[in-house]
Amino acid sequence: MKRSSGVRLCATAAVSALSLALITGCSDGGSKDSGDGKGGNSSAKALSATELKQLIIAKGEVPGYKVGPVEGGIPDKSKVKSADAQCDPVLRALTGIAPGEPAANTSRMATEDKKEPTDKATSLDDLADGKFEDALNKSMDLDVTVVTLASYDGDGAESALKSVTDAVKSCSGGFSGEQDGEKGKFTKVAEEKSSGTGDESVAFTATNDSGKDGALPLHAEVVRHGNTLATYTTINIGAMMTKKAYTVSAPVIKAQAAKLK
Repeated sequence: MKRSSGVRLCATAAVSALSLALITGCSDGGSKDSGDGKGGNSSAKALSATELKQLIIAKGEVPGYKVGPVEGGIPDKSKVKSADAQCDPVLRALTGIAPGEPAANTSRMATEDKKEPTDKATSLDDLADGKFEDALNKSMDLDVTVVTLASYDGDGAESALKSVTDAVKSCSGGFSGEQDGEKGKFTKVAEEKSSGTGDESVAFTATNDSGKDGALPLHAEVVRHGNTLATYTTINIGAMMTKKAYTVSAPVIKAQAAKLK
């Protein structure tokens, strides 16, 4: 299979906290006031890590999804940097890192629970190259979403969300960055319609279309619920490879928003 190495690399990305280095290796992105417009409370106290862990989605709370720890963990913030500092908020949101300077944060991964194929093929190794790739793409046609909850003192949540919104606009022409010394590039960032949950939010797509596989999009949304931010990043490797449209997983956002009301 000609693209087996690229697909394997993408498969690794889907279970490793959406690493920038691996996602961009697959090739050989509207700000919306969705609530009542209320601002942050300058005297608000951040929730503790323990409180956030009680509020983040858990096993059995998202219909059709398996929820558990983030496989591979969330990258260290200091090791995820853009070549242009103003694009750092976008890059870090894409890797599951809470924007700004939260007092506490926690993360989970929600993986779409699709049924196994019913065909009787003995193994993928018995398939011809084309059929192998089709079967592999279908097996990876599922949404993997990393959710990060972060809480802030005062108006920190508002400021952190604004930093992401500003970065989406400033970095629309694309940007390069690195994680743990591995470099990658997004060729464009585009604002998208947000889910309409929370007090205010921004949704966007970051795309790498510089390689032979064409456009490879990654979707994210950051939502403010009072002085807590929920960051969602979704990748669907099968959809990316077959050019099928996908978005941030709506059932995940719905379930998480319900716990933050």
